[in-house]
Amino acid sequence: MQFFVDTADLNEIRELADLGMVDGVTTNPSIIAKSGQDFKKVIKEICLIVKGSVSAEVIATKYDQMIEEGTTLSKIAENVTVKLPMTWDGLKACKYFSEREIMTNVTLCFSANQALLAAKAGATYVSPFIGRLDDIGLQGMELIKDIRDIYSNYMFETQILAASIRHPEHILEAAKIGADVATMPPKTLRQLINHPLTDIGIDMFLKDWANANQKI
Repeated sequence: MQFFVDTADLNEIRELADLGMVDGVTTNPSIIAKSGQDFKKVIKEICLIVKGSVSAEVIATKYDQMIEEGTTLSKIAENVTVKLPMTWDGLKACKYFSEREIMTNVTLCFSANQALLAAKAGATYVSPFIGRLDDIGLQGMELIKDIRDIYSNYMFETQILAASIRHPEHILEAAKIGADVATMPPKTLRQLINHPLTDIGIDMFLKDWANANQKI
């Protein structure tokens, strides 16, 4: 499974990339707006830090404007992935970019039927939103399973990018089902290493070593 971080915080991206834990980055208009940084400048900086896919989302809702914005974004760096909404115009734009070998990420996916449409349009990634489905009483992980089954049945190359991840359990379950990518806040990625028995074990080893009066 690839790990993407869902952030525009350059310091967080650098630190996690240095650990070898970042395969790509996802952004959206809300994340960029909260960062207070220039949109194209921050995307370019991220692309210099991360070699993998960096999703940059169009703001337009109409096809022609999506093509214009997506083309501009794709020219920032070779690893920019044009992020498009799950609408008919978005799918039409996805087909346009896919035919030109420009990576795409169809976002705001909430059903397996939508994911099927994204794959038919040639999307590089589809982003099903797990957490937001959980929020309204549905099982977000069931959507990941349904998409995995459909894509495996027909050998679609579109990668499942599990999004709206809220906690480590989401990542574990998505990995068990076979999601290709999980995108998460840096805080959630850091939580993956936590286990109380690891901490207890380290403390015990250190105490035993100190009592032995030895050196390495």
